[in-house]
Amino acid sequence: MRTFKTRWFNREAKPHTIKDDELSEAINAVLQGKADNLGGGVYKKRLNQNRDRAIVLAKGGEHWFYTFLYAKQDMANISYRELAGFRELAKH
Repeated sequence: MRTFKTRWFNREAKPHTIKDDELSEAINAVLQGKADNLGGGVYKKRLNQNRDRAIVLAKGGEHWFYTFLYAKQDMANISYRELAGFRELAKH
C-alpha cells in the first residue's frame, strides 16, 4: 500500500500541523471503515483531532491520494460539483 499527497495538499497541511504519520494512521482507519465513503473511490476522513477534513482518493485499494484539505469551521462539506470532480479524478 502506498500513500501520496498532492503538492497542494502538502502545502495546506503544514500550517495545520498535520504530519505524515497521522496521514498513515488515517489510511489504516479508512481501511477499517472509519471514514465517510462518498462513493466512486472518494473518502472523507477527519484529521487533526477532528478539526480538519481530508478528501482521499483510492486507486485499486493499493494507492491512496490525499487531494483536498479543509477546516471544519471554514466549510461544512464539499459541494456536489466538487464531489463529482473528485470521483472523476479517482477513475483515472
